[in-house]
Amino acid sequence: MKNKTLSFFDKLKTKFSDDEKALSSIDYLKSQIEKWEDEEVTAPAAAGELPLPKEIKSDKAYALFSDGACRGNPGPGSWGMVGQDHQGEVLFKGSGVETTTTNNRMEMTGALEAMKYLLNEGVDPEVVEVYLYSDSKYVVDGLKSWVKGWKSRGWKKADKKTPENVDLWQELDKVSSSFKNINYLWVKGHAGHPQNELCDQLANEALDDSGF
Repeated sequence: MKNKTLSFFDKLKTKFSDDEKALSSIDYLKSQIEKWEDEEVTAPAAAGELPLPKEIKSDKAYALFSDGACRGNPGPGSWGMVGQDHQGEVLFKGSGVETTTTNNRMEMTGALEAMKYLLNEGVDPEVVEVYLYSDSKYVVDGLKSWVKGWKSRGWKKADKKTPENVDLWQELDKVSSSFKNINYLWVKGHAGHPQNELCDQLANEALDDSGF
């Protein structure tokens, strides 16, 4: 965390190369971060070390996990996702980056890409049981509750305004509706949940690799 934070501030300095006040503030923050004690880093679980959640009981069940990250909100962002079958085998994992986005959009995109990847695995959406895990209550509450009301009002909220990120909500609704049996579950982020930590790592590595 310490090294990543310092690296972020080094990159931030390039954005304010002609602003002495901003550069001074950044240098001060870096000096304070340098005082942080080095943290013991626990690597996210490898593919074979991802215990399945208790909900995965049927041989027709699949577990999807997703996460989003954003450095600045709005700012450059990324998503990560992982899919497992009922035996715990990792069927796929992936990530992606957008140069200007928001944290909510990246959380949504991670969930969307996980569902799309599962469909591309050739599963029968009428038969499988899908469990989508996210640390975003925005995503989970939206898919479980809000979308139904918005659709009934012609994609309008109760105040008759268009929901934020309606384009992604409509795509999420379309893809999720492909599955006859899909469940949305919230997990606490940065709390040691193996798959969530792996998704977070995938998202942040994608940002690092893209120079953000």
